[in-house]
Amino acid sequence: MISSSKLKSVDFYRKIPRDLTEASLSGAGLSIFAALAMMFLFGMELSNFLAVSTSTSIVVDKSSDGEFLRIDFNLSFPALSCEFASVDVSDVLGTNRLNITKTVRKYSIDSNFNPTGAEFHPGPIPRVNNHGDEGEGEFGEGSVPITGVSFDKLSHQFPVFAVNFYAPWCSWSNRLRPSWEKASKIIRDRYDPELDGRILMGKVDCTQETDLCRRHHIQGYPSIRIFRKGSDVRDNHGHHEHESYYGERDTDSLVSAMQALVAPVPMETHEVLRENNNSSSQTPGTSKRPAPLAAGCRIEGFVRVKKVPGNLVITAHSGAHSFDASQINVSHAISHLSFGKKLNARMLSEVKRLTPYLGENIDPLTGRVYITNHADTNANVTIEHYLQVVKTEVLSRRTFPELKLFEYEYTAHSSLVHSVDIPAAKFHFEPSPMQVLVEEIPKPFSHFITNVCAIVGGVFTVAGIMDSILYNTIRLVKKVELGKQF
Repeated sequence: MISSSKLKSVDFYRKIPRDLTEASLSGAGLSIFAALAMMFLFGMELSNFLAVSTSTSIVVDKSSDGEFLRIDFNLSFPALSCEFASVDVSDVLGTNRLNITKTVRKYSIDSNFNPTGAEFHPGPIPRVNNHGDEGEGEFGEGSVPITGVSFDKLSHQFPVFAVNFYAPWCSWSNRLRPSWEKASKIIRDRYDPELDGRILMGKVDCTQETDLCRRHHIQGYPSIRIFRKGSDVRDNHGHHEHESYYGERDTDSLVSAMQALVAPVPMETHEVLRENNNSSSQTPGTSKRPAPLAAGCRIEGFVRVKKVPGNLVITAHSGAHSFDASQINVSHAISHLSFGKKLNARMLSEVKRLTPYLGENIDPLTGRVYITNHADTNANVTIEHYLQVVKTEVLSRRTFPELKLFEYEYTAHSSLVHSVDIPAAKFHFEPSPMQVLVEEIPKPFSHFITNVCAIVGGVFTVAGIMDSILYNTIRLVKKVELGKQF
């Protein structure tokens, strides 16, 4: 067993008895200065160790997050009805999807962007197979022409008031006209307006009664609206709640649909009861849904697109209606438009830690408003946005396993285009083949400890040298002064 005396012989730090040491004011001052210097340098080293260090490079986008890209949006159109507002997607590979509804929600708004009710549920517009009774000989004028003056009177007089809003130049309106007039004549014969008084079928020429059509938010032709009198009368100027009809357009289908509307109406009272309205039957081929309460629409949701140049288009669309391009206004406000999947709170915090500059201008279109001057009816204005999308990949090495995060930034340039086509809001996006790679450079703890030891040892040594020089200098000065005295 090694004795204590032999163990003491390897001591690197031999001690000098305290009685043999001498304290000095200069040494005390240097000791305080050295301690403060150690604390300051330690703080600087700790701050440098805790600071985030990253390297940024431009690399080829290998699309490790998949071949599809998600686009989230919240757009408000104060003059585009939810009834016909359609979200379409296309790309250079030939993908063409029209009227996406599965991941899109619509809410009616007024011209001031204020909501006017709950979520609007239009669903896909049913396909109309029978558009009329063309080639079946002459037809009379069975429906009643409606004007702005006579509309209010008739809508308050008849429990069921079916109106065809049409335009003479519209091919769909012209194909509907024979069957609508025949059906009107049949319904008038079966339910005489003077004797029965439960239903009346009318028509409105929107090229003549523009104010009336605008009041009922007619944007597509023909639009068949069903107005009900009774307990569903609104307090707002006595207007009636109404529905849109999207069933077949041949005579038999129209007659069946009108009979289904009349059936629950008591003939004695000539009044539509609310419970009958809620449980009114529908014949096969009939499709009704609430008509929009306002002319505007807020569209929110997301779509998934391929990572190739493509288009996100919002416009008025229907497979069985015509549109007056001069009456379509796609002015809009962008509440939100972003690319890529949403990050949770933890991931977002990690991105902000590594790249605090990211996100300052990540969605440049968010909060922007684009309003067109619709006073010039000869100008059909399409608003186009050109977006260059770049992916930023952030690699965090402080987590286990290593965390890969993706953010998409884009630059936007917008323009107004005049054309003869139906106006639309178009978002042309082009994903960049390159990506920005931000990689965290971790700092080893051993490097931090080594630097701290170097700080302590270096300051202590330098202070000791300075103390020795100062002490010997003072002693030499004292000796010289004593020599002069003698």
